[in-house]
Amino acid sequence: MQEFHELIKSANAYLWGPPMLILLLGTHLFLTVRLRLIQRHTFLGIKLSFARDSDGHGDVSHFGALATALAATIGTGNIVGVATAVALGGPGAVLWCWLTGVFGISTKYAEAVLAVKYRVRTSDGTMLGGPMYALERGLNARWLALLFCLFTAIAAFGIGNTVQANSIAAMMEETFAVSPWVTGIIMSVLVGVVILGGIKSIARVCEKLVPFMALFYIAGCVIILLINIKVIPETVALIVKSAFTPQAAGGGFAGATVMMAARYGMARGLFSNESGLGSAPIVAAAAQTRNPVKQALVSSTGTFWDTVVICALTGLVLVSEIILNPADLGGLTGAALTRAAFAKIPMIGPVLLTVGLLTFVFSTILGWSYYGERAVEYLAGKRAIRPYRYLWVLAVMVGSVSALPIVWDLADTMNAMMAIPNLVSLLLLSGVIASETRRYLWSGNLEAHAHLHNTTTEKDR
Repeated sequence: MQEFHELIKSANAYLWGPPMLILLLGTHLFLTVRLRLIQRHTFLGIKLSFARDSDGHGDVSHFGALATALAATIGTGNIVGVATAVALGGPGAVLWCWLTGVFGISTKYAEAVLAVKYRVRTSDGTMLGGPMYALERGLNARWLALLFCLFTAIAAFGIGNTVQANSIAAMMEETFAVSPWVTGIIMSVLVGVVILGGIKSIARVCEKLVPFMALFYIAGCVIILLINIKVIPETVALIVKSAFTPQAAGGGFAGATVMMAARYGMARGLFSNESGLGSAPIVAAAAQTRNPVKQALVSSTGTFWDTVVICALTGLVLVSEIILNPADLGGLTGAALTRAAFAKIPMIGPVLLTVGLLTFVFSTILGWSYYGERAVEYLAGKRAIRPYRYLWVLAVMVGSVSALPIVWDLADTMNAMMAIPNLVSLLLLSGVIASETRRYLWSGNLEAHAHLHNTTTEKDR
C-alpha cells in the first residue's frame, strides 16, 4: 500500500505539474479570446441567476443548478487551499489564484453551453448532461465519455465524500470535543435524507445553504479586513508586486520565486473553482432553461463567486494578518494559518471559521453526490442509482472515523484524469460553443427558445 501511495504521489506531481497548468490556463485564455471576453457578461449572468424559465425544459431552476454547483465547488480549497498557496508561493500567489478565476469564467461558461446543448431526456423526463454527453454526441467518442465517468465516480468518493467527512469529524473533535462516531452518524443521516430525494431535494437544500454559508464566511473576512484596514493598501501592493518579482524570505513570508507564486496560485485557483474539470456542467444540464447560453451565463458566475470573490477575500485576510503578526503566523500553513487569522476576531473568530468550514464541507458532499450519481448512471444505467446512494451514505460514515491520506492523493489523480477528456471536448467543440453564443447572445436573441432537438433527445437510460 505504501508503494502504491508513492506511485500515486509521483503521478500527481506529473499530472498537476506545468503541462496540466499550461493546458488549463491555455484553455481559459483561448476560450476568453474565442468568446470575445465573455467575462464582460458576468453581471448579466448574476441577474439571470434569479430569473426563472417556467417554460424551459429541465429539473431545477437556474439558481438551483448554480447553488448545487457552488455547493460542490466552495469548500476547503477556498480556505485551506489559499492558505497553502500563500505559505508555499508567497503573497503573489493570491493574484495568480485570482487571475485563474477571472479567465476561468470563460471555461465554466463553455462547459455549460455543451452540457445543455447535448443533454438528453430519459424515459421518466429527467435531464442528463455533462462532458460525457458532449463527448458521445458532439465528438462521437463514447470511449472517452466512459473514461470521464469512471474517473468522476472514483474522484467523487474521495474528494467529494470521505475526505470531506473526515475533515468535518476532525474539526468537531478538535473544536467541540465531539466523537467522530457521533459526527459520522449525524452526518450520514443528514446526507441520506437529502440525497435519497434526488437532484430536486439536493437543489432545495443547496438553494438555502449556499447563500447562508457564503455570506457567513464573507462577513467574517470583511470584519477582519476592517480590523486590518490600515495595512490593506500595503497588502494589495505586496500581492501585486510579489506576483511578478521574487519574494525574499522575511516579514513572516517564506522566500518564493515568481514561478513558485504562479504555480501555487494557479494550481489552488484551478483546483478551487473546478473550471475545466467537467464537474459543474453535469448539474448545469439539469437546469430549466430555454437555450444553452442562458444557463451557461448563470453557471459561469460560479467561478466568479468562488475564486474572484471568496478566494480573493481569503487571500487578503491571510496576507494582511501575516504583515501585522509575522512572528505568530510566519511558518504556518493550511488550516493552521487560516485558524490563526480568524482568531483575530475576539471570542467568535474560531467559531465563525468552524461553522463556515462545516457548511462548506457538508455542501460539497451533497453536490459531489450528484456528480458521482450521474457518472455511475452513465456507466451502469438507472438500476445503479439506489445502490450508489446507499454506498455514498456509508462512505460518509467510513470517512468520518477513518484517516485515509491516500484518498486525498488518489482523488487528485482522478480529478486530473477527469479534466483531460473534458478539455478535449471544449477545445474540439469550441466552434459549436461560439456558434451557440453567436446565435443567442451576440445576436441579442437570448430569450428565444432553442429548437427542442438541439437541446434534448428522448433517450432511455
